[in-house]
Amino acid sequence: MRLSRTIHGFAEALGLALAIFVLSTAANARPATDFRTFVESLWPDAKAAGVSRKTFDAAFAGVEPDYSIPDLDLPGRPKIDNSGQAEFTKTAADYLSAPYLEKLGVQGRAFLKDHEAALKRIEQLTGVDRYTLVAIWGRETAYGSYHPPKDAIRMLATLAYTGKRKERFHDELIAALKMLQMGIPRSDMKSSWAGAVGLTQAMPTEYLQYAIDGDGDGKIDIWRSVADALAFTARQLQGKGWVRGTRWGYEVIAPAHADCSLEGPPDARPIADWVRMGFKPANGKPFTRDELKQEAYLMMPGGAYGPAFLAAQNFRVIRLYNTSDLYALFVGNLSDRIRGGGGFVTPWKDFEQPRTATVHNLQARLQKLGYPMDKIDGKIGSNTRKQIGLYQKATRLKIDCWPSDAVLAAANAQANR
Repeated sequence: MRLSRTIHGFAEALGLALAIFVLSTAANARPATDFRTFVESLWPDAKAAGVSRKTFDAAFAGVEPDYSIPDLDLPGRPKIDNSGQAEFTKTAADYLSAPYLEKLGVQGRAFLKDHEAALKRIEQLTGVDRYTLVAIWGRETAYGSYHPPKDAIRMLATLAYTGKRKERFHDELIAALKMLQMGIPRSDMKSSWAGAVGLTQAMPTEYLQYAIDGDGDGKIDIWRSVADALAFTARQLQGKGWVRGTRWGYEVIAPAHADCSLEGPPDARPIADWVRMGFKPANGKPFTRDELKQEAYLMMPGGAYGPAFLAAQNFRVIRLYNTSDLYALFVGNLSDRIRGGGGFVTPWKDFEQPRTATVHNLQARLQKLGYPMDKIDGKIGSNTRKQIGLYQKATRLKIDCWPSDAVLAAANAQANR
């Protein structure tokens, strides 16, 4: 009995100690400035944007920060945090799942038929082809079955309060308040963790710039009207530089003497130049005269472990819509499938997604060794792959342009000589 009481007492003490530790950790994880003080500091900018005090107070009633979302700059939290972003946590092969793309392609063709009149009208107005619009619709909403669950004001306020990109989200938060002032119901302001709203999930500043009436009913409703949401998306792509009548890009077969260190926008050149270098269309059909004139850059999202693509201007535009090579490639291939095409010709090889810390540390190490890095962010973009390839070529390592612990170890050893 005494032993039982002793154990029970120890468990209670341990539980109390753990509770105190958790509370202490949570308290230390919060920013120094009080959240309500931060909210009140927004009022001058909101007022200058035309937001009334009534709208302002109603928007923030009961709102508290959500410290569980990604991309926050909090004491004790790792600086590199890509959680919740499949574009950065899955391999290209997993993200570009062939069965899932095929499923969405079938659904997309049915959706295209159901909304053909509206899509044709939007295509004529903006120049953005209906296949790309349906592909974005499928990727963002699973053809209407996904509805973002979070409160946009809470998400944007949290990110503006203690996010890694406070200034950007400050502007998005003020834009969201302007939307409320314009009459958007507070209940409609549902979003992803990053504050993107509407059926196709776009940021509030984009709404203020590009939203239009797509169905001709005299209202703009990107939450319930499919035509309004699609027209809004098309206007965004148009505004970012969409070229009417051209493709997003082309899968190609690289010649034996070429490698992935040629990747990236800085090495963009006319497709005719790529052909002279030995690159061939993977589908076997020769490029047209107009296609040969287009400028494109080499893009190899899996390094040497998967297909290669020539990414044209419209690929860049999709990437501006969502800044991820894999997202743009997903939308591009899905649009091809909806148009009647198929999957990639070159299969993916077996390869692993490296830990975010490995990518981050390799970026930092290569930068110190003289290789230019756009960002040290733990994300595998085209420049990261390119610089890894150039490092591997210079040090006579196997050229695969893919971050790994082995490449990091080699770079560390070279730096420590």
